[in-house]
Amino acid sequence: MPYRICKTIDIENGHMLSKHPDACRFPHGHTRRIEFVLESDTLDARDMVCDFKVIKDAVGAYLETLDHALCVNTADPAYAEWRARYGERIVPFENQDPTTEVLARRIYDLAAARLATGAEVAGARYPLRPVVRLIRVRVWETASSWAEYVREEPPGRD
Repeated sequence: MPYRICKTIDIENGHMLSKHPDACRFPHGHTRRIEFVLESDTLDARDMVCDFKVIKDAVGAYLETLDHALCVNTADPAYAEWRARYGERIVPFENQDPTTEVLARRIYDLAAARLATGAEVAGARYPLRPVVRLIRVRVWETASSWAEYVREEPPGRD
């Protein structure tokens, strides 16, 4: 059984779902809790899967771009005007609604790529071994609702 750790980061984030039939099609916000679960079959020389700081270092700057920002489908008629008016605080989602599911996948992909790059840094203050795996990213939309993206199990793993 592998060891697992979870790091959560909270942000304030808005979105609008242009394909939604009800009120969610209008701009609205959430206090989002984002969970990152990593695992390893072994512990490092410090008796850890990895330091929690590794996760913040890998994704912190990206999550800041989402904090106090509005995620918008680029196909929405208001997108261009809002982007011109509010700049980078309008976060584009290319021809798709920025649902919590889509956001979880986007954050997962970014975290996985940055963690893989971080594993290659020799002599890092907070080392990350190549055997550490990002298992899932869970994004809470409310206190009772979340979506997650889970990595696929590699072949041959029980």
